[in-house]
Amino acid sequence: MKNLLLILFFSLPILAGELDPAAASKVAADKFLASLDPAQKSKAALPFTSEERENFRYTPRERAGLPLKEMAAPQREAAMALLDSAMSEKGKLKATQIMSLEGILAEIENNPLKRDPTKYYVAIFGTPGDPKGWGWRFEGHHLSVNLTFVAGKGIAVTPSFMGSNPGEVRQGAEKGLRVLAAEEDLARALATTLLAAGKTGVIFSEKAPAEILSFENRKATALDPGGVLSSDLTGTQRSALLTLLSEYTGRYRPEIAATDMAKIKAAGLEKIRFGWAGGTQPGDAYYYRIQGPTFLMEAANTQNNANHVHATWRDFNGDFGRDLLGEHFSGDH
Repeated sequence: MKNLLLILFFSLPILAGELDPAAASKVAADKFLASLDPAQKSKAALPFTSEERENFRYTPRERAGLPLKEMAAPQREAAMALLDSAMSEKGKLKATQIMSLEGILAEIENNPLKRDPTKYYVAIFGTPGDPKGWGWRFEGHHLSVNLTFVAGKGIAVTPSFMGSNPGEVRQGAEKGLRVLAAEEDLARALATTLLAAGKTGVIFSEKAPAEILSFENRKATALDPGGVLSSDLTGTQRSALLTLLSEYTGRYRPEIAATDMAKIKAAGLEKIRFGWAGGTQPGDAYYYRIQGPTFLMEAANTQNNANHVHATWRDFNGDFGRDLLGEHFSGDH
């Protein structure tokens, strides 16, 4: 199964580089839907107004949509092309590696029914290209990619979740693989640098919470202030914070990432806080968050003896394109 995912990754078309993200997603969604038979399409195509569109989940479970396991090879390729239409090369690689970890978990836990790399579901919400709004979701255990498009308003990519279990593969052919290494290493380096500079306030708790605090909530809300403000950092420290932040926005194509980064900066770069909880040595359980006026990024590595990473990015008003759709409907009225 791992080989199948790698074949899909390397055989994806160059479509994303030829069209803007919205157009690329429309073409990919149309091709995916056209490849399905009526029974498959009834699972994959859902109304844009469906409650399911905001049913954000990253835990292992059955989902709405059409799973890869019910697709023929050409249909799987079309599904992966849809993912490719919005993701950066780095984000696409992380997504496929996360899926491949299910095969490793199946061996570790001896449970191939629960841990299945083909139990990732694709759902198209609304009619691709509808200027009033449409979207798609690619989701399964430890991966939730949610795209919403509103013509003339923009593209929303949150909630955006990636997880890794194991956080580090410690045996077998993939020994040493750390899918979310950058999310962990950049944050730890920043935290330890700040501590060395005397900014002890970066540690807001000696004990890490057991899980990201926004969990699978459909709407994310601001958490209590914790950590240090960007305005209190040196230029080098602030640059390191932005590099960490861009590891999350950079999951998506450069055009999308640049727009989201500009939005984050416009809301007040100096108002962003970075805080850490738990130990700062490799192998210690930890949690950190980056929180600004408009967004929240959280990561936790506490489960399975601190070898199970969750890393999420939420927008307080823009998850599932709520801000874009609000502007659109206000304009219509």
